[in-house]
Amino acid sequence: MLTDFLQAPVMAPWPLFSLHLLLLFLLLLPLTRAHRFSVPNTSFNHLVLDPGQGTLYVGAVNHLFQLSPELKMEAVAVTGPIIDSPDCVPFRDLAECPQAQLTDNANQLLLVSSRAQELVVCGQVRQGVCEKRSLGDVAQVLYQAEDPGDGQFVAANTLGVTTVGLVVPLPGRDLLLVARGLAGKLSAGVPPLTVRQLAGPQPFSSEGLGRLVVGDFSDYNNSYVGAFSDAHSAYFVFRRRGARAQAEYHSYVARVCLGDVNLYSYVEVPLACHGQGLIQAAFLAPDTLLGAFAAGTSQAQAALCAFPLADLDKSMEQARRLCYTTGGQGPSGMEEATVEYGVTSRCVTLPPDSPESYPCGDEHTPSPIAGRQPLEAQPLLQLGQPISAVAALQADGHTIAFLGDTQGQLHKVFLNSSQGQIYHSQQVGPPGSAISPDLLVDSSGDHLYVLTAQQVDRILVAACPQFPNCTTCLQARDPLCGWCILQGRCTRRGECGRAAQPSQWLWSYEDNHCLHIQSLLPAQHPRQEQGQVTLSVPRLPTLAMDEYFHCAFGDYDSLAQVEGPHVVCVTPPGDQVPPNPPGSDHVTLPLALMFEDVVVAATTFSFYDCSAVQALEVAAPCRTCVGSLWRCHWCPQSSHCVYGEHCPEGEKTVYSAQEVDIQVRGPEACPQVEGLASPQLVPVGWESHLVLHIQNLHYFRDLPALYYCWLELPGKLQKLPAFLEETSKDSGLIHCQAQQFHPSMSQRELPVPIYVTRGEIQRLDNAHDLHVTLYDCAVGHPDCSHCQAANGSLSCLWCGDGQPSCRYGPLCPPDTVEQLCPTPTIDVIEPLTGPPEGGLAITILGSNLGQAFNDVQNAVTVAGQPCNPDASLYRISARIVCVISPAPNGTAGPVQVAIKNRPPGISTQHFIYQDPVLLSLSPQWGPQLGGTQLTIHGQYLQTGGNIRAFVGDQPCLIQEPVCPEAIICHTMPQAEPGEAAVLVVFGHVERKLLTTPFRYTANPQLVAAEPSVSFRGGGRLIRVTGIGLDVVWQPLLSVWLEDEDQVKALGVQGQDVNPRRNCGAPAADPQGCIQLENGLLQCSTLCSVNSSSLLLCHSPAVPDGAIPKRVFFALDNMQVDFASASGGQGFLYQPNPRLVPLSHEGLTHPYRLKPGHVLDVEGEGLNLGISKEEVQVHIGDGECLVKTLTLTHLYCEPPHHAPQPANGSGTLPQFVVQMGNVRLALGPVQYEAEPTMSTFPVEAQVGLGLGATVLIAAVLLLTLMYRHKSKQALRDYQKVLVQLENLETGVGDQCRKEFTDLMTEMTDLTSDLEASGIPFLDYRTYAERAFFPGHGGCPLQPGLEGPGEEGRCATMHQGLTQLSNLLNSKLFLLTLIHTLEEQPNFSQRDRCHVASLLSLALHSKLEYLTDILRTLLGDLAAHYVHKNPKLMLRRTETMVEKLLTNWLSICLYDFLKEVAGEPLYMLFRAIKYQVDKGPVDAVTGKAKRTLNDSHLLREDVEFQPLTLMALVGPESCGVAGSSEVQRMPARVLDTDTITQVKEKMLDQVYKGTPFSQRPSVHSLDLEWRSGLAGHLTLSDEDLTSVTQNQWKRLNTLQHYKVPDGATVVLIPQLHNGDTVSQRLGQTGCPSGENTPMMEEGEEGGIRLWHLVKATEESEGAKVWRSSLREQERERAGAKAIPEIYLTRLLSMKRTLQKFVDDTFQAILSVNRPVPIAVKYLFDFLDELAEKHGIEDPETLHIWKTNSLLLRFWVNALKNPQLIFDVRVSDNEDAILAVIAQTFIDSCIVSEHKVGRDSPVNKLLYAREIPRYKQMVEKYYADIHQSSPASYQEMNSALAELSGNYTSAPHCLEALRELYNHIHRYYDQIISALEEDPVAQKMQLACRLQQIAALVENKVTDL
Repeated sequence: MLTDFLQAPVMAPWPLFSLHLLLLFLLLLPLTRAHRFSVPNTSFNHLVLDPGQGTLYVGAVNHLFQLSPELKMEAVAVTGPIIDSPDCVPFRDLAECPQAQLTDNANQLLLVSSRAQELVVCGQVRQGVCEKRSLGDVAQVLYQAEDPGDGQFVAANTLGVTTVGLVVPLPGRDLLLVARGLAGKLSAGVPPLTVRQLAGPQPFSSEGLGRLVVGDFSDYNNSYVGAFSDAHSAYFVFRRRGARAQAEYHSYVARVCLGDVNLYSYVEVPLACHGQGLIQAAFLAPDTLLGAFAAGTSQAQAALCAFPLADLDKSMEQARRLCYTTGGQGPSGMEEATVEYGVTSRCVTLPPDSPESYPCGDEHTPSPIAGRQPLEAQPLLQLGQPISAVAALQADGHTIAFLGDTQGQLHKVFLNSSQGQIYHSQQVGPPGSAISPDLLVDSSGDHLYVLTAQQVDRILVAACPQFPNCTTCLQARDPLCGWCILQGRCTRRGECGRAAQPSQWLWSYEDNHCLHIQSLLPAQHPRQEQGQVTLSVPRLPTLAMDEYFHCAFGDYDSLAQVEGPHVVCVTPPGDQVPPNPPGSDHVTLPLALMFEDVVVAATTFSFYDCSAVQALEVAAPCRTCVGSLWRCHWCPQSSHCVYGEHCPEGEKTVYSAQEVDIQVRGPEACPQVEGLASPQLVPVGWESHLVLHIQNLHYFRDLPALYYCWLELPGKLQKLPAFLEETSKDSGLIHCQAQQFHPSMSQRELPVPIYVTRGEIQRLDNAHDLHVTLYDCAVGHPDCSHCQAANGSLSCLWCGDGQPSCRYGPLCPPDTVEQLCPTPTIDVIEPLTGPPEGGLAITILGSNLGQAFNDVQNAVTVAGQPCNPDASLYRISARIVCVISPAPNGTAGPVQVAIKNRPPGISTQHFIYQDPVLLSLSPQWGPQLGGTQLTIHGQYLQTGGNIRAFVGDQPCLIQEPVCPEAIICHTMPQAEPGEAAVLVVFGHVERKLLTTPFRYTANPQLVAAEPSVSFRGGGRLIRVTGIGLDVVWQPLLSVWLEDEDQVKALGVQGQDVNPRRNCGAPAADPQGCIQLENGLLQCSTLCSVNSSSLLLCHSPAVPDGAIPKRVFFALDNMQVDFASASGGQGFLYQPNPRLVPLSHEGLTHPYRLKPGHVLDVEGEGLNLGISKEEVQVHIGDGECLVKTLTLTHLYCEPPHHAPQPANGSGTLPQFVVQMGNVRLALGPVQYEAEPTMSTFPVEAQVGLGLGATVLIAAVLLLTLMYRHKSKQALRDYQKVLVQLENLETGVGDQCRKEFTDLMTEMTDLTSDLEASGIPFLDYRTYAERAFFPGHGGCPLQPGLEGPGEEGRCATMHQGLTQLSNLLNSKLFLLTLIHTLEEQPNFSQRDRCHVASLLSLALHSKLEYLTDILRTLLGDLAAHYVHKNPKLMLRRTETMVEKLLTNWLSICLYDFLKEVAGEPLYMLFRAIKYQVDKGPVDAVTGKAKRTLNDSHLLREDVEFQPLTLMALVGPESCGVAGSSEVQRMPARVLDTDTITQVKEKMLDQVYKGTPFSQRPSVHSLDLEWRSGLAGHLTLSDEDLTSVTQNQWKRLNTLQHYKVPDGATVVLIPQLHNGDTVSQRLGQTGCPSGENTPMMEEGEEGGIRLWHLVKATEESEGAKVWRSSLREQERERAGAKAIPEIYLTRLLSMKRTLQKFVDDTFQAILSVNRPVPIAVKYLFDFLDELAEKHGIEDPETLHIWKTNSLLLRFWVNALKNPQLIFDVRVSDNEDAILAVIAQTFIDSCIVSEHKVGRDSPVNKLLYAREIPRYKQMVEKYYADIHQSSPASYQEMNSALAELSGNYTSAPHCLEALRELYNHIHRYYDQIISALEEDPVAQKMQLACRLQQIAALVENKVTDL
């Protein structure tokens, strides 16, 4: 968050990040809405506005922000926190205020001085001292008091105590009026009101200016609300106690003349708002003082009062007049005015004209005057929340007040005469955050700026444009808005051009109705005709003579004729009216009255089509036509719906219902069919005659026609001829022809619509829905009982002829009618079993089971026992449900139904009475939450159909089906743990399990679950620990997934969570994926219960593309989110790993494996979701042991012999990697074997034999000739052959094994670093080592003051301080640098030293130092451009080059710590680990494992790794029996010297401790302990050391025969013997480096050696050794070709390659933001090249390389001790030198060529250098293309960095050493200063002479 950035300034600890990041972050900060500014975790205090530019300034805690009018940040300044105390005056030395601490600096006063273009800023720290900053850039400080006096203490130094002020413009100068409350014990002497200077030598001082003198401030305790001014006076609103010794507070306003610098004119009067309490906020509006009052800030009531300024001034003038002329006495004799605040002045009696003579008082007039009579006002408005801010605006003749309350709401108030009305409220700040009193209106009056503690908002004063139409505009009731009719928008009055004319601008506050069309005549129009429409529009505005309204019917325009309030419009022609919508009889168009393109008023207008009306209802076209909304008439003879007056050609007309003048009209007048005259029920198959009623026939009189009946049967329309029978004048009957109907019927009754037509086309209306019902007795009556029970009106009978069926009565021959139904038939009985107690309801299904319930009431028996039927469940003929009677156990028999003495129907199924028995229960316990699957074992459990189970009082949900010997159910939650009986209910019969109750246990608890990540393939083992886990029946680990496509792709169907099972079938597998009802996919795996405290789960597989929504444990009914179980760590799914096939030729080609080699498998994302211990790798049936697993590599050690293929998978074993469920087959593996002789051809063998014979003969001959010379060469050659053979097979395997071990070690190191962190040097040490390399650990040590030198040191300190100030002169500093560099004896070392001293002395002014650096670099470029520009910055020959080096070291420290430091440290540790794994010669410094051929140990030294048990603990220095001593393994070699062993032990024992904090290896002895009393101190040299021929060998562990696992301890040295260890410790190297001791090993002719001797003996000097054993040893030790061992360099290089790549990538990557200093430097170099016309890209590449990569990064690579607190050994230094040289070669533009004669070190990285070159070029290109680093951003970053080095003594020492260099060339420097005319004006030489006098304690000539 930004809080981390916004810590700051002068005396505070500096932040980790640069300030430019703050600017970048702030500019990109997302606003919650437009026009808002906020900074997270930063509190705002004050807001001011520059009226000239509109710029805003925000005073905040520790910051100042400069904002544009649109609230975009333009600048920022950091003002705190600083070391301060409210109880101390401003101090420089912390010793002056020991109680000081880091204090936030809240802004207390913020004012704009427009004349001086200054911003007055006062904070709460340093006793409220103010400073002046530039209005153009708040970061620029114009004035800051260095040593402020108490006269410059301005603001209150306590947060919550208000300070208010005004900048008063006077002729020739500005003054500051400041009023403040009482704060802090040091502020008692600060008056509450002061006049202060803004310019001059002492800004903010009140010396010689007016002060409101107060006897005792605490007696009055003024609390100021606001300060305001008009053209003549300044007003201060405040609260205070009424008078001395009065506890009650009152509200006051004080007035001072603007030109009164002595406060003689001070007058105050009380304010009262009709008992509403104290004033909380105020604002001076024109002619009025507005005040918000509340009865205490915590009260919920507030009021707004207005005090006319005329009344206020009148009250003050009255008080002044009384105090001037009558001694304060009013006309009544009461004291109405007095002199307040406990001063000696009193009201006097002066001449009556004194108030006019002295309008602003004078020395002799009394002051300060306080009136006693309060100025009272009535509340304009009352609110429910306390008001914290008031502002007002006069616009358009109205006064608008803005009120901000303590809850963050802004209220807009219309002040109208004596009352106020809130017309708009909105939430601005966060709820509960008060709006600041700094409520500002911009100079245009358009916007309001609202400040809260968290944000600044810009709000429109009148948001008229946001109202899109007239209605919303007028509903807003905004007094500043109105609807401009002819513009068609909501505007301010001034924005509407004709607002002054009537009916042109509708005021939002008063007008309630928009301009509207009141009526239309006609209201609608037929679409076929064009006509006129008259619009009635009240209050229509008047237009000019040449202006017109027009009407728009949709897209059709017509000119409007205006006649008063009426407007006549012409409708569009029929062909221009859009068609009717489908299914509609009209189209409705928008009708708009328009002025130009503005809609003045609008409505809708309909065009109807009568011909379309009749189509809306086919069954009643006439009724539809005349009953519509339109004037449509029906022509019955032609069947047309027409508009107009009547039907054409004299046709009779059925008139519309809209015709009010005609009596007979509407739907009832239509010719229509009223209904059926014949029965509605019509039997199928029987000839039926249909008759219908018809009326209103007079329309057809004398018009004969044929009639037809039409029936809409399923699938066809049947026409029946008919005739009309007239029964009266207007009505008659339609007789349809008799007809038999045979429709295909699936239901018993079929309603068939029927209608009548005249002719075949002219349809008569149906008055209502008309249909006949066809029925078929056979449908729905399958048997006799159903048929006879049918409704009698249907006349259905059961016919027994042929195929018996139910028929319509007349269709059944009389002799076939059956009166009695057949015997009942029983098909099904459910259930077939029941308990002996009876009471079970059974269901009997069949046919002819009675025609009514009375038939079966006593007719049913079950197994011979009566069964009582249930009437409510009886279904005629088909179903009987009856309750069985009790019977003995085992009773069985059929079911019988006997009806009306007929033979009974007997079932084929038998019912059995059986007694269910409960035997046992499993499991016998489960959690309270339920969900346990219980199995109740027993006999005859499948008894009855309604079986329920209970555990205690809770039901146990049965899982179907119930089996004869087992019932499975799931428990429900239980309130308390305990036992509960198991009960099963069979119908109404209960059975209880008495022997084994179920026990509810406490719910399981999950404590931890790990790991929390898995591949999508799942299968990773998750260990879940908890309590009571063994009570869970089925623990699951489940995941919910969201992706319907994946669900469909998987073919997953919706499943029941408890699917139906079959008895005897295995239980369903809960694992897999099911689709839930909510559309989610749930995938689960079953966990195994390891113990009551451990579950073992496997992560569920997740399909690709599916999104995990929730991962949880389902413990029966209990669900626990994974995050809850793992302590808040959610479960994460990573993409499945990808592995590359072993063979590059593909999966089908075998990979050839040499026995003993380590397999390296490449891939992606390998360790994201699994650890190496969980990965299983198999080659056939053998296992490949995983050694290392990284993100991209898997290393495993295969079996030594070829394993067999697994499962007959082929002839070759397959290489398979198993990661959880993810199984990856990477192809077959073929073990390579040595070629056998049988594969060699016989002919070749014979030829080879002959050739060998010849060769052997020749060799023998040569041997005889050169036997003496060749014996040694032969032995050497044989040794070389052996070495080459071993080398070829071992190098590759060695590299893989070494890298595997190294990655394992680095993984352990990474986990250690998480606890201890990387041992970075603190910044001061880092800077000093970078500035002064080679000067040891303390290059600048402040000198100790001798006795009696205090005065001398004080003088020197004063002189050095003045030198520091003089260095701030750019001219002096540049002259100094140029003069020193011109001196011939000023060496390069001196130049570097002086440059570093300047870097340290100017560290607190890095912006200045950067400016100097730019100037010097510009001079340097100008110098080299005329010579060879490519040589610039190549070396460090000038001071500017060293300054550049130091500047980069300062600016890149954060980048080192955050980005590049970690890979650089890991590289160093990897090098150290590799070097320590092999033998290192302690004398010559050569090592087996190195990258540098000059440090390569070119011998085969046999060694064995040992693991010693080091005793570590608080008493490990000697007492082995201490109970607190721990045993720690330490890895060493048996060839290590004792000092080397101690170093390795210290490295491993103190691996988390920086090197500087470890004990010295030379201060400890190594003691070997064996048993209780065996203590042996080991050393490099002692009496047991072996000395032969002047060579003494250092003792090793091998020498002492220390075994593996031996116990050792490091103890303090107790003696000072002359040992090698001591001599090694006398190097005096402060960095702790160890160097080989080739020169130090010689004493008295004895030479030391360790692994190899420094120089070998010559052949002639060898002595003859008589012992054959010695001769053999000498021959075995003969030297072979030493270059064979160069392959060790290649092995080391391949092992370290990853770490070298990571380091280079961190340095040369732009994935993270490039340090702004690098971008700034490169941009500057680009500018220099452009300035000097350099277009050669190679030159610019060289400049950038020389300035950054070679100057800084190479140094960092070669010397990690400059960055980390570590010891770099000679071998590690040599390896780093090779890597640094590789980096240098990568930066050079020229092509990197290598050949046979190239050094080995360059050959090592020859293949990688081209790739590194590309990285460098891309690095430069990316930086060049990035956005430029602004000067402001760079300065902000430098300002933040300036305070990192805070060691004042060291800076003083740097100045002292710098002066020593000045002293050496004092005369030359003085001469150079005196020759410069500008320096003469600045008296720089004189100032330097003064400094010399002080530092050297001598008097000058000045």
